[in-house]
Amino acid sequence: MTPRRQPTAIIDIGSNSVRLVVYGGATRAPSPIFNEKVLAGLGTGLGETGKLAAEPQEVALAALARFRLLLKYMSVGDTSVVATAAVRDAANGPAFVRAIKRIGFDCAVLSAKQEARLAGQGVLSAIPAADGIVGDLGGGSLELVEVAGGAVGHATSLPLGVLRVDQSAAGEREALAILRAALADSGLGKSGRGRPLYMVGGSWRALAKIDMLARHYPLPIMHGYAMTPARAAALRHMVAAPDATFTKGIAAARLATSPVAAMLLQHLAEELRPSALVISSFGIREGLLFDALRGKARGADPLIAAARDTAGTDPRFDRHGKALDAWMGSMFDDGPDMRRLRLAACLFADAAWRVNADQRCERGVEMALHGDWVGVDHGDRVVMAQALSSTFGRNKLPDLALAQLCPPQQLDRARCWGMAMRLGQRLSGGVGAALSATSLGLVSDTVVLRVARAKSALVGASVERRLARFAEALGHQAAVTIG
Repeated sequence: MTPRRQPTAIIDIGSNSVRLVVYGGATRAPSPIFNEKVLAGLGTGLGETGKLAAEPQEVALAALARFRLLLKYMSVGDTSVVATAAVRDAANGPAFVRAIKRIGFDCAVLSAKQEARLAGQGVLSAIPAADGIVGDLGGGSLELVEVAGGAVGHATSLPLGVLRVDQSAAGEREALAILRAALADSGLGKSGRGRPLYMVGGSWRALAKIDMLARHYPLPIMHGYAMTPARAAALRHMVAAPDATFTKGIAAARLATSPVAAMLLQHLAEELRPSALVISSFGIREGLLFDALRGKARGADPLIAAARDTAGTDPRFDRHGKALDAWMGSMFDDGPDMRRLRLAACLFADAAWRVNADQRCERGVEMALHGDWVGVDHGDRVVMAQALSSTFGRNKLPDLALAQLCPPQQLDRARCWGMAMRLGQRLSGGVGAALSATSLGLVSDTVVLRVARAKSALVGASVERRLARFAEALGHQAAVTIG
């Protein structure tokens, strides 16, 4: 059984926002079950005064008082409260922490090194194979940290938050000088060449949303969204004179800081020369959760953990997905990356049965495309959606533009997975034990379904039809062997 976490809360007191997230779901794949932020702007004016201003403190403390009550009503006991650059750097930061204590929270003020490391851990939690530089842009600082081989490496913190950088030409020159010096001193400038830049933080997610709208992108999922480095300059131009079409749904406070965010992204892209700009929805909050994991839980695949959790909360009969994947696996010479997508699709297929029969296909495709999954990119989501569409008797994706997000050969393979899944589900009735009396294999140019003689009644006309369609999709004949 996939380990599940009890509701766990993290409150992140940043330079721009104060956010409460309550997580549930699989231990290895935390899923927000409540998420609320307040744009308090604690870092506003900090560069000039060196202190947290009175009004932002009042807004932040009011939000924390509300969060305290909500957590009590939600019966959430495990709560971590952390503060970052604004509280860390302010002369009156300790007094603010004491005010938080009076509300009932113990607040840990993260050092710059801790903040950078946790941002890296968050990206590794969501993208285990991440190999590049993580850039976490907040209101008061920009953390840069190298990730590779499942570990966090060199890190640096720069006083370049969106509330801290002067938008003037002189301010830009100063920011660029700080950035260049930090990249040279840390060695991250050289190590980032030709590797992805993983973008963390609400300011950069807002830029990515604008890019999606401008490109008419067919999959509105932020995590895993990738841009070419050249898009940074284009985004800077767009936010300089924002079009209402591209800024719909973005908070006014985010739009106000977008020019600084875009300017910093452009210079970072020009200095690092990364291979791609990739959005990570996981950051320091998820890094805190990942940091606490040990042993097998830490090394588990977050996609498979989430898929098992989804399928296991309300199975039809038993845990059928894993058995279905093993039963059909010999028919496909899939590499490790495709095998994990195939297993996830099998798990999601079982979960999709808990809706009206006419909506199962839509439910399965929706889960694959829009579920709160990590450990996958957008092309992976389309592959799983194609498999689930075929599983429930359709071969087309809901939007043909989605097919552009992954190679055609992967879509063809996913269609065949779906037809094999459809065959296995009809044969077994959705019960894994029933599959153990049969096997599926390729003999010469024939797809052979072998069934134990005592279980031969499992093969009916509908099973034979699905077997024939599956074999035809592979370019083979079909046969049933009893014995």
